[in-house]
Amino acid sequence: MPRKCLLGLPAILGNASPPPPSVTATRIIPVVDARAVPTGRTVAPARDADLAVLPWHDRLQRPLRDLRISVTDRCNFRCVYCMPKDVFDADHVYLPHGDLLSFEEIARVARIFVDAGVEKIRLTGGEPLLRRHIERLVEMLAKLPVDLTLTTNGALLARKAQALRDAGLARVTVSLDALDDPTFRRMNDVDFPVQDVLDGIDAAAAAGLAPIKVNAVIRRGWNEHAVTQMAGYFRHSGHVVRFIEYMDVGATNGWRMDDVVPAREMIAAIDAQWPLEPVAAHYEGEVAQRWRYRDGAGEVGVIASVTQAFCRDCTRARLSTDGKLYTCLFATSGHDLRGPLRAGADDAALRAAIGSLWLARDDRYSEVRTAATARAPKVEMSYIGG
Repeated sequence: MPRKCLLGLPAILGNASPPPPSVTATRIIPVVDARAVPTGRTVAPARDADLAVLPWHDRLQRPLRDLRISVTDRCNFRCVYCMPKDVFDADHVYLPHGDLLSFEEIARVARIFVDAGVEKIRLTGGEPLLRRHIERLVEMLAKLPVDLTLTTNGALLARKAQALRDAGLARVTVSLDALDDPTFRRMNDVDFPVQDVLDGIDAAAAAGLAPIKVNAVIRRGWNEHAVTQMAGYFRHSGHVVRFIEYMDVGATNGWRMDDVVPAREMIAAIDAQWPLEPVAAHYEGEVAQRWRYRDGAGEVGVIASVTQAFCRDCTRARLSTDGKLYTCLFATSGHDLRGPLRAGADDAALRAAIGSLWLARDDRYSEVRTAATARAPKVEMSYIGG
């Protein structure tokens, strides 16, 4: 896609100033560090006969198809919906390096997952490009027969894109919550300019990390005006913008239902300017609802985890930075794999442990969300990845 300097976007951005942030509820500060929560409930070992049937299916008959791997709990942004600055401040204690899974440990666990039927691996964080020599891990994972992708905030993408592609990365997803600088700087809360992220997207496209997905978390009173701006900007680009409902992930972002902009509202706003029509999912378990422009200018998506929960189709497991396995984005505890890894467990034992956990899985948080569950001490997204 040719570079589009923001100075050339008046027709898309308009002259109206973005609305000021709404007054949010009192900040919810977690009373428990979810990283220190003991391993989740005890799960009985599965029978060998059940483990032999691939892919594994959980209690709700959902197959294990996707693995998301968080490679760091650090981030260079302080997005208000993920790592709010008043919680993740200068005194925040991150995991020491020795607690992080090594690249060799990550690659070993990933291989076990792939042998068990996983078809897609996504590297996340925190911000994964902050992990030193991340290209080495990409090169190791690229040897597996799997779709290998990475989600980034784009701040370092311009300088890393070609090396990631050369190492074997297939695609990237870039988080971008607004096109106008005042809103984007307010959302990332570190005064980072939007043009640098757009340059990163251009660099990723030039390197062949395509098709590129651009994810925008939409929070009422903050950036709902960005929906039509971003849709217009990325039309005809070949990139797919996906608008995400503001979710109650973790326990620090002060989530309220009033702050959620429903997916149907976002689609209606785009459709009013550029008519849309629905498109079938690429595969079973795809989280985004797909819509394409009737004039052939590409497509957009919405992820409606709050208003149209898709737990029944969730095929994802998550591996945290320090080696805990989570079977839901909204979990309150994980299951330790680092301990067995470092205690000398062989691949068969690790495979049995992972399989037993998945076969016992019955998570469906978004389908049973209430005001009470929203206040639960859930693990932070920066720790297990989105």
